[in-house]
Amino acid sequence: MVMSKKHHPKPRRTQVLAARAFASIEHFLHIEAVSGVLLLISATIALIWANSQWADSYANIWHTSLSISLGRFEFSKSLHFWINDILMTFFFLVVGMEIRSELHEGALSKIKQAILPVIAAFGGVIIPAIIFLAFNFAPIQQNGWAVPTATDIAFAVGILALLGRSIPGEIRVFLLSLAIIDDIIAVLIIALFYSEGLNYLGFLTAGIGILLVLGFQRIGIGSAWSYLIPGSFVWFGILMSGAHPTLAGVILGLMTPVRSKPMSEHPLDLLLRITGELTGRDIKSEQGHSQRRLLQKLQVAKRELLPPVVRVEQALHPWIAYIVMPLFALANAGINLSSSTYSASELYIITGIVVALVCGKPIGIVGISWACIKLKWCHLPDGITWKGLWLVGLLAGIGFTMSMFIAMLAFKDMRFLNAAKLGVLLGSVTAALLGVIWGIIYLKQMTRINRKVH
Repeated sequence: MVMSKKHHPKPRRTQVLAARAFASIEHFLHIEAVSGVLLLISATIALIWANSQWADSYANIWHTSLSISLGRFEFSKSLHFWINDILMTFFFLVVGMEIRSELHEGALSKIKQAILPVIAAFGGVIIPAIIFLAFNFAPIQQNGWAVPTATDIAFAVGILALLGRSIPGEIRVFLLSLAIIDDIIAVLIIALFYSEGLNYLGFLTAGIGILLVLGFQRIGIGSAWSYLIPGSFVWFGILMSGAHPTLAGVILGLMTPVRSKPMSEHPLDLLLRITGELTGRDIKSEQGHSQRRLLQKLQVAKRELLPPVVRVEQALHPWIAYIVMPLFALANAGINLSSSTYSASELYIITGIVVALVCGKPIGIVGISWACIKLKWCHLPDGITWKGLWLVGLLAGIGFTMSMFIAMLAFKDMRFLNAAKLGVLLGSVTAALLGVIWGIIYLKQMTRINRKVH
């Protein structure tokens, strides 16, 4: 017996309100603007805390030891290590997944589309590095040459989102593509220039973990939780090898499948068929075995509509954006300024980073793009003007998270590290402010042009 639609119970008002609330929360969690603002708030709290009467508590809390023990095995590290080396691995996991997605079907999947962002990204790395080295001659200072070469994706895209929807979507896509290539270069820099003496036993351990991941994928294990054990092998192996353990996140991200598990029936067709079957069923059989089986199939079909790389990235995004990165900012942005008297060497580090981020990034990105377009190697994408490209260049100067991360690898001397952190903060904030000002001018000009056209 087929029941008419009018006999189906209507959802209660509380259920409707709850559904709307959850939808709003989900939408909120995926707005980059909020993520960028939260990063700024975390950095501000860290600065205020580190320069308050509770400054000692700020310094001490990150040295608190956290341990995991299992039988005779014990893993004990400081809270600072847990944030910078373990939680940030998940950040780099998402970076790896973003790179994998872009290479598969994004802006980097087609050579013609990828040429300009790749060239611009290299310009945005080379020129800031040269500017930093021009200010710093001593080898110990020059070790920080890579600090101003990075771009903070969340912060940069967040500032762009704050400018509103009037900004052309092509600019956002170009900024994302450039920032992802920037991340690839940053990962290579970390691996090649900021890794300690290599231990081959570590590489063997990481290799075992990688083989386990490939084996799991081969036999069709789809649960992300199942990959924690082989992922841990990769992480510990990279740590043992002398390279930075967060590189394990990039490796695992690049290994995440970009295609859904093969099914006898396309997930969308299966979804439509089961929905049709459920629509024609008697409401009284709702709790039956057959009904539950169909609902399970429906759940599988819904899941397989998206490839694993997209599913895992979407699941991790709110945790990374709203917990991991703010924690990283809180743990690393606190610089005591109250009694700081900087030496000439420290001032050169600060100045080099600020000038490299604020001037070097946009000049490198726009300058090399202009040269390549003049040489007819590539062309400006549709929807992007030169003023729009300058906006991308200014926002790319927001190094923040990645620049802080590289600074901690580059400088072991706390005086130089604090100077580098201050340079990153000043440079990133200045680049963000200039980006907002330029963005407002750009929008006003676009509005005037549109009025003339209409």
